[in-house]
Amino acid sequence: MKEARRGPLRMGVLGCADIALRRMLPVLVEEECAELVAVASRDRYKAASTADRFGCDGTVGYDTLLRRDDIDAVYIPLPPALHHRWVTEALAAGKHVLCEKPLCTSYTDTLDLMKQARARGLVLAENFMFLHHSQHGAVRRLLDEGVVGAVQVFSSSFGVPPLDPAGFRYRPELGGGALLDTGVYPLRAAQLYLDGELEVLAATLRIDERTGVDVAGTALLSAVDGTAAQVSFGFDHAYRSHYALWGRAGRVTVERAFTPPEQLKPPVRIAQQDRVTELAVAADHQVRGAVRAFAAAVRSGAEGPLDEEITLRQARLVDEVRGRARRFPHRAGRL
Repeated sequence: MKEARRGPLRMGVLGCADIALRRMLPVLVEEECAELVAVASRDRYKAASTADRFGCDGTVGYDTLLRRDDIDAVYIPLPPALHHRWVTEALAAGKHVLCEKPLCTSYTDTLDLMKQARARGLVLAENFMFLHHSQHGAVRRLLDEGVVGAVQVFSSSFGVPPLDPAGFRYRPELGGGALLDTGVYPLRAAQLYLDGELEVLAATLRIDERTGVDVAGTALLSAVDGTAAQVSFGFDHAYRSHYALWGRAGRVTVERAFTPPEQLKPPVRIAQQDRVTELAVAADHQVRGAVRAFAAAVRSGAEGPLDEEITLRQARLVDEVRGRARRFPHRAGRL
């Protein structure tokens, strides 16, 4: 069991993934609540060049980094299929863990990691950075004020243009596919606003015949009171990152729900009868918010996984979407 940590949280990073280089490492360098101690790679050159760029130590091999006693916690941005193994290794080494979404590729593995973290008294967090943007709190306040009345339908889409075909997202054995990459976002957003367990009523997945991964999908879900959630996702799309809540008195729409730049004041649109109001929510830095929340949990002496119930609910939903989905072929370049 770890004692509450005083001072900056000393962090290591397992891997030099693009999301780490672009978004997380710059924040770990700048934030007073954290200290970037070392980054590990299986490639000696990549470890050295990343360390030089960010002013930390470079380590060859993830296990080598985990053996260091000057690191309190690790950030894991590896492909999803590697998460269970390396989170397990990190917890066994006595490190708190901030792991990129999805925490695992299955509910069973997610549950196993929760048990490990709880048994060791270590903080384990699934890194959905969008949750730490203040725009979602603003939406919650609007709902509490009754601007849309009773919510009848939640809808959300997250799609991005085709990605690097050599990347892990097109490799099933590494946990590739749109459901685990983009689909998890609208599923997680639905749980911000709909109460209780969601039931997957129907789903579709479009499968790339060359790689075997799903590149697009949809799902229809229902809350216990019958409120519907409609989600769509993929990485063969024009960019879209939105959700909307439609009620008896109006509709609230968030146009940059999942990846707003930190300088952007995200537009939140309220449509009521014949009146449309657009609010410019304050700019926010969701990556910084995620780091601060994780560091605060460790420094407070928290023991075990953060948001365990909802993380397990999320993993179960992903399994259910995958299990209920009708599959269709998807061919690149199809109009």
